Amino acid sequence: MRSSLTPLGPTVSRDRIITCFPKWYTPNACLQLKEHFHGQVNAACQRRNTGTVGLSLSKVVVVGDLYVGKTSLIHRFCKNVFDHDYKATIGVDFEIERFEIVGIPYSLQIWDTAGQEKFKCIASAYYRGAQVIITAFDLTDMQTLEHTRQWLEDALRENEPGSCFVFLVGTKKDLLSGAACEQAEVEAMHLANEMQAEYWSVSAKTGENVKPFFSRVAALAFEQSVLRDLERRSSARLQVGNGDLIRMEGDPPETQESKRLSSLGCC
Repeated sequence: MRSSLTPLGPTVSRDRIITCFPKWYTPNACLQLKEHFHGQVNAACQRRNTGTVGLSLSKVVVVGDLYVGKTSLIHRFCKNVFDHDYKATIGVDFEIERFEIVGIPYSLQIWDTAGQEKFKCIASAYYRGAQVIITAFDLTDMQTLEHTRQWLEDALRENEPGSCFVFLVGTKKDLLSGAACEQAEVEAMHLANEMQAEYWSVSAKTGENVKPFFSRVAALAFEQSVLRDLERRSSARLQVGNGDLIRMEGDPPETQESKRLSSLGCC
């Protein structure tokens, strides 16, 4: 089934149009070193054969300690603003950001979760169904880096094993420079490799690396979504070919086999 999807809602801004696979922050801690979209994805996009991918929302959850800058990061990307006086997030909040990736509309639903312990039980319910988990920490406070282990464990517990991309993001990059920044990043990249996460350093205040980071998130999630859709449709076609969908409940085994052979043109 071919798709002729057009973007839903407002027109996608130019900086949300992705035609080439966005690069990683560092090759020492990234999820994929490749520089191009999967061949099957490129082919499907050229044929506009991406199923319902352009109509669905892919869920991104951002977790981490209080005051590491989760809300600032999201607002810098979605609204291009930075406020020195953000209040702590109560429970959860979200933004929807629209992209156009290799000519196909695509949307991320980015969830901002509370960093306070008393809201954990509320926020954890919103971890479910995540395609991307972003664990954020403050580069100037390495204790928050250590806490990302527990945040990630909590988020992964609510999702199927192997179903999520994981990112480890160091915030407030503008507050560190030189040797101090390098040392913090070395420790962070070591942990990112343990977590099987991709590492990025960003600054919501200056905007450094924020757009490239979310473009990378969107591209990886989009590619996975298209590949899963292609696999699902291929599996459905195989089921029909094997006669699985024409068997009637209650038919004896010999009748089921007869119908299967008939569907294959054998009788």
